[in-house]
Amino acid sequence: MKMHAVLASVALALAGSAFAAGDKHDHAHEHKPLHGGVVVEVKDMDYELVAKPTAIQLYLRDHGKPADVSKASAKVTLLTGAEKQEVELKPAGDKLEATGSFKVGPGTKAVAVVTVGGKPATARFTVK
Repeated sequence: MKMHAVLASVALALAGSAFAAGDKHDHAHEHKPLHGGVVVEVKDMDYELVAKPTAIQLYLRDHGKPADVSKASAKVTLLTGAEKQEVELKPAGDKLEATGSFKVGPGTKAVAVVTVGGKPATARFTVK
């Protein structure tokens, strides 16, 4: 009787780990744009880049919840064809932002180096 209990426990343990291994994401949030931008995930943080000709905005979500960007900073490098533009983003409410004149459009590549709490992270985007 004891042997059956041990085998049942082992079978349940293996079934649970096999189920968990099949799911790449073990968290409950989705990686959809909430502000009309492009979303990438880096180290459990979602970065949403909204790139317009007059503003570059970067929203950060930690496990689906807006991250505190009040002490964050970012430097975004925009690559459009052969043109390169570097932009410093500063906190602006719930996002990091820069305003001005930017050459962005479908296919523009963007590399953001974001520093939050003294820890840098790099996120790469392709504007749609």
